[in-house]
Amino acid sequence: AQTGLQKGHSWRATVAFSALKCGSFASLKSPNEKIGRLFRYSKVGFPFWLESFCRCVFVDIIRHHPTSCGDSFHRFLCWCVPHAAIHPCIKWLPFPILPSKKLPDMLKITTFAIQKTTPKEIQHRMGKIILTGDRPTGKLHLGHYVGSLRRRVQLQNAGDYERMFVFMADVQALTDNADNPEKIRQNMMEVALDYLAAGLNPEKCTLFVQSQIPELAELTTYLMNLITVSRVQRNPTVKTEIKMRNFEANIPLGFFCYPVSQAADIALFKATTVPAGEDQEPMIEQLEVTRELVRRFNQTYGEVLVEPAIMLPENATARRLPGTDGKEKMSKSLGNCIYLSDSAEEVWQKVRSMYTDPTHLNVSDPGHVEGNAVFTYLDAFSTDDDFAEFWPEFKNLDELKAAYTAGGIGDMKCKKLLNNVINKMLEPMRVRRHELEQDIPEIYNILKKGSEAAREVGAATMDEVRKAMRIDYFNDAELIRQQAEKFKAK
Repeated sequence: AQTGLQKGHSWRATVAFSALKCGSFASLKSPNEKIGRLFRYSKVGFPFWLESFCRCVFVDIIRHHPTSCGDSFHRFLCWCVPHAAIHPCIKWLPFPILPSKKLPDMLKITTFAIQKTTPKEIQHRMGKIILTGDRPTGKLHLGHYVGSLRRRVQLQNAGDYERMFVFMADVQALTDNADNPEKIRQNMMEVALDYLAAGLNPEKCTLFVQSQIPELAELTTYLMNLITVSRVQRNPTVKTEIKMRNFEANIPLGFFCYPVSQAADIALFKATTVPAGEDQEPMIEQLEVTRELVRRFNQTYGEVLVEPAIMLPENATARRLPGTDGKEKMSKSLGNCIYLSDSAEEVWQKVRSMYTDPTHLNVSDPGHVEGNAVFTYLDAFSTDDDFAEFWPEFKNLDELKAAYTAGGIGDMKCKKLLNNVINKMLEPMRVRRHELEQDIPEIYNILKKGSEAAREVGAATMDEVRKAMRIDYFNDAELIRQQAEKFKAK
């Protein structure tokens, strides 16, 4: 079983655990003893063997202890819900194997166990799934961090969601970099290091690579049949991107179908929530396309996919951080970024040359904070503690703004404060990144394991999709039987 888990062979682990259960459980009489044994096995690994093994234990308990397993159900459900097993548990309650007279009692016990004994915080997060990611076209910068990455780490640690998927959208990055795949290949590791250095934890969220999930391509193909070319053309984001990249009439088909690919990303993992990043407008448009496709699929084939909701940044400043030159967007191509991996010296060089207030020529002149990149960054990153540490003359940013607008505060002092604030925030990331860089093979291993786990989820969704679309030919026993009878009758 351990060998199967280590090598990612879910079927081998499942068979081994099932055999282990059948042998070792034979000597156990009470359901509590069986649950206790299950807890010990559960420490070996997730999620490869989870559902099958839980099914074995669940069936065993309710078959042999139908009237005395209330407490066991409590313990069982409290254990499996945090590992996303509660939905499968409900789905495959083995009522057919129970004597019919015991069904009402079992329904009561199960309902009580779920509604009354499961902790409220676990109930709160059941079924809530987050999916988010980035195109690996370069290192992540402060715009990425304040716009989405910082929030992801907070959401991951809050534990309010049943599962969180964070992926590197290399397939989508290739839609406008098809002639330069090496760019994507090299930046994959840069983004992975930034993720981990910023605090994303592979124990708490699933990190994966888009191209390693072939089910995404399959679902994209099916969803393409449910949307028209004119609908994609009406997408403002597609219009803007085509113009910006000078594609005009020579639009790569992969790039044109970008919204459908994004919809497949979200739908495959049944994400209920998609956080908007630094530039939220495209994401709002994309979510609308995704919801339309999900509704169309469910209306046509049956309720399988989930309509997602968007999560906007709490801080208005976080919605789009300007570049150091004061331009609307921080962009690598414009050379106005502060990267998460920049050294303290590099940060100071960039902060020192930042755009401020062009009318603030002398220290005594009244300054303007609106449109002043230094103060926009301070809005996004500074805290009262930072002022106590670096500029105790002021209690908070509001006091500094008041003094700056009144006159008497130089831009260089404000830049020095910002430099200290940013470097204080980035230093732990630098240290962590340096540690991670010493074992790059392990980073690839993390991404590989995450991709395998994500593919299992995707494969399960595609099983449902094919069944709903009635193209699961080889698993449809009824179809095979009907066809056999049809041709026998000729």
